[in-house]
Amino acid sequence: MAFLADALSRVKPSATIAVAQKARELKAKGRDVISLGAGEPDFDTPDNIKKAATDAINRGETKYTAVAGIQELREAIAKKYKRENNLDYTAAQVIVGTGGKQILFNALMATLNPGDEVVIPAPYWVSYPEMVALCGGTPVFVGTTIENNFKLQPEDLEKAITPKTKWFIFNSPSNPSGAAYSHDELKALTDVLMRHPHVWVLTDDMYEHLTFDDFKFATPAEVEPALYDRTLTMNGVSKAYAMTGWRIGYAAGPIALIKAMDMIQGQQTSGTNSIAQWAALEALNGPQVFIENNKKVFQGRRDLVVSMLNQAKGLNCPTPEGAFYVYPSCAGLIGKTAPSGKVIETDEDFVTELLEAEGVAVVHGSAFGLGPNFRISYATSEALLEEACSRIQRFCASCK
Repeated sequence: MAFLADALSRVKPSATIAVAQKARELKAKGRDVISLGAGEPDFDTPDNIKKAATDAINRGETKYTAVAGIQELREAIAKKYKRENNLDYTAAQVIVGTGGKQILFNALMATLNPGDEVVIPAPYWVSYPEMVALCGGTPVFVGTTIENNFKLQPEDLEKAITPKTKWFIFNSPSNPSGAAYSHDELKALTDVLMRHPHVWVLTDDMYEHLTFDDFKFATPAEVEPALYDRTLTMNGVSKAYAMTGWRIGYAAGPIALIKAMDMIQGQQTSGTNSIAQWAALEALNGPQVFIENNKKVFQGRRDLVVSMLNQAKGLNCPTPEGAFYVYPSCAGLIGKTAPSGKVIETDEDFVTELLEAEGVAVVHGSAFGLGPNFRISYATSEALLEEACSRIQRFCASCK
């Protein structure tokens, strides 16, 4: 009898974590490595948020909290949804988890049965299909194209939906492509979903506040209010507030689903870190000016990276609307020979040879379900990005 669970055979390790680990190992050996694989802002958590945490410690807010989160934070989240997304939720419809990952996992665990299908546009965040598989469901991938800036087309969504479809996972702005859907583009998708009342919407809005060029963010239940009763709207403080390590995600949705997620979380981790919750409360209720300042920095980095990558031989890099990623195609280098003498046959070959030759760590696109591409996170200094892009240009020019 096998000791490990059969479910593990359906799951792959996270490619983004693997790339970061490989970069760390090479650095430990003395290699000059620029790692562009991590999906977290390089800014520090704002001081007012850190002070709220220390104040909470000094007040003795160090006990277990309610599984779904402290009442003050749940009320603040409900107000955030009303203020920023025109969505009416009560605190009872809100749950706080240990990062967005736990929210998504608990929602899928609470709803999926063997044979249930989950539609996931590609490229996708690496954890979506693995969570679906762990929870006993079947991921159904729907491809996008670089010509459409990696945005799902309504006719493709229509074809992917079957009687077995339970969820549609939607992420805008997208990790890994940075693509963000306008109100009209989103309305075309919600029109499809309105024709399939058995399909629920799991929307990942984690990059909501990181959009550029006057782009106006919208979320599915806001665009189509008739989807409200079958939408779980997930968000968190990690990206916009530079709080990745605080591990706070949250969601709002129908009360029956929130109660089911609460029950799972109660047997799994119980309430989220109490101090991090008080910090998140200050993040949502406190000054928001720094978000706009950070966006300007990110937009400048995006423009630098897109420009330099499009000057590299064999690369094609669209300009994304949000997040802090670009997702260039390396199709022009497939079949070329790297300086090591190896023929580049896949995007994974490309990123492996790039790391070995130039010490630049990026993530191969096939890990996100769509290649031949690779993901660069530009959440680092312009000086490092300029050096990394120069090395990428040099590597591309050396491939014959």
